[in-house]
Amino acid sequence: MEEALLLSLKLSVLTTLILLVISMALGYVLSFVSFPGKGLLEALVLLPIVLPPTVLGFYIIYALSRESPLGEFIEALTGRSLLFSFEGILLASVIYSLPFGVFPVRDAFQSVHRRYIEIAHVFGYSAVETFFRVVLPLSWGGILTSCALVFAHTMGEFGVILMVGGNIPGETQTLSIYIYDEVQALNYEEAHRASLTLLLVSLISLSVVFFLRRRWTGR
Repeated sequence: MEEALLLSLKLSVLTTLILLVISMALGYVLSFVSFPGKGLLEALVLLPIVLPPTVLGFYIIYALSRESPLGEFIEALTGRSLLFSFEGILLASVIYSLPFGVFPVRDAFQSVHRRYIEIAHVFGYSAVETFFRVVLPLSWGGILTSCALVFAHTMGEFGVILMVGGNIPGETQTLSIYIYDEVQALNYEEAHRASLTLLLVSLISLSVVFFLRRRWTGR
C-alpha cells in the first residue's frame, strides 16, 4: 500500500503544480481577454466534468497511440509510448482535473474590483505589473481553492488512470486502483485500511489549504 500511496501523492503534487501554471494563464485569458470563441474555450475546459472517464480515457489513449500524429511524434522523440507509463497518467490527470483548476482561479480573477485595476493603470502600471501587483495578491483565496480541489480530485482518480496507465505496481498503480484490486481479491481488511488512508490524506490536505485560505483572507 505504501508504494501506491507514494505514487498517488507524487501524481497529485505534480498535477497540482502543472495545473497551477495552466490555470493562471487560462484564468487570465478567460477573465480579461475578449476574443471570438471564448465560450467554446470555456466549454472545452469544462468538458472533462461532464464526459464519462471511459470516454475521456479512450480519446487520450487514441491521442497517445501510434495511430495518431501526436502519439507517433512522441514515440519518435522519446523512443517509447506514453501509454502505461507514469508520464501518461500525469498527462491524463492534468486533462481530467483541468476544470477544477481553471474555474476557481478564473472566478477569483473576475472578483477583483475593476476599480483597483483602473487605478493601477492610472499610476502607470503595465498589464504585467498590474497582474502581479494587484490581481494576483487579491486572488490567492481562489488559487488555494484551485490547488486543494485539484490535489484531492487527483488523489481519488480511478477510471482515466486505469485506462491510460493500466495497473502496474510502482509505475501506474495509484492508491484508488490498489483499493480496487484488494476488493476484487475479497481482501476487505486491507481495502478498508487503504480507503481510510486515502480519506485521511484528502481530508488533511483540504483542511490545511482552507486553513491557509482563511488566514490569507483575514490578512
